[in-house]
Amino acid sequence: MGILNITPDSFSDGGRHLALDAALGAARAMREAGALLVDVGGESTRPGAAPVPAAEEIDRVRPVLRALRGADMLLSVDTMKPEVAQAALDAGAHLVNDVGGLRDPEMRAVCAQAGAPACLMHMQGEPRTMQRAPQYSDVVAEVHGFLAAQAAQAHADGVPDVLLDPGLGFGKTLEHNLALLRALPALVALGYPVLVGASRKRLIDTLAGVPLATARDPGTLALHLHAARAGAAVVRAHAAAEHVQALRVQAALAGGPVST
Repeated sequence: MGILNITPDSFSDGGRHLALDAALGAARAMREAGALLVDVGGESTRPGAAPVPAAEEIDRVRPVLRALRGADMLLSVDTMKPEVAQAALDAGAHLVNDVGGLRDPEMRAVCAQAGAPACLMHMQGEPRTMQRAPQYSDVVAEVHGFLAAQAAQAHADGVPDVLLDPGLGFGKTLEHNLALLRALPALVALGYPVLVGASRKRLIDTLAGVPLATARDPGTLALHLHAARAGAAVVRAHAAAEHVQALRVQAALAGGPVST
C-alpha cells in the first residue's frame, strides 16, 4: 500500500502532493512500481496533529480520487470521518482505512451500505495527545482484543471484509511497538488479513539514530520485511518501489511466487 498524503503537514511528505498533478504523478508511479493499493489521505494523523474539518478533507482527496477513478489501481481513503469516507467511496475509492478502528457506528454503516471493505486500526487516544503517556497492562492482549472485537462488530453491522492494523506509533512507546511487531504471528492467527504501517516512524530514529524522517526508508524496510515474514498481508509505505523490490527478493528467497 503506497502512501499518498494530500496534506500540508504530514510528518514526512507534507505539502509534496497538494497540487493535483503532483498527486496523480505520485499515484501512478507507485502503481507502475507494483504497489497493490494507493492510500489517499487528506488529514495528518502524526502525533500532535490538529483535526481538519470534513469539508476541507473532502476538498483535498476527492479531486485525486475522481481523477484516478477507472485507472488500473486499487484506491483507499485514509480517514476517520464517515462523511469523508462516503465522499471518497462515491469518488472512486475501494477501501476505507480508518485509524479510528471503526469505532464510529456511522463509519461502519457507510462501509456496509457501499459494500466496501475497511482497515481498522488500534489507536490509544487521538492524534493530538496519543503519544503523551501511553500505558497498557498488556499491550499485545489489549490491542489484539480490541481488533478482534471491532472486526466482529464490523461484520455484524454488514461491513463485508476487514483488515487489522496494530497501529504502530499510535499511542505506543518503543517497547509497545516492538512487542506488537514480535506478536504479529498471533495477530495473523486471528484469521483476518493484517496491515502493518511502520513507514518512516519515530521508532526507527529511536532504534537507529535517524532524526530525518525521509532518511528512514532502510529501517522501514527492515520492519516491513519482518512483518511480511510474520504473515502480514499488506505493508503501508512511502517508498513503494523500494518495498516492491525488497518483497520480491524476499519472496524468491522463501520459495514463493515471484512477480516480474
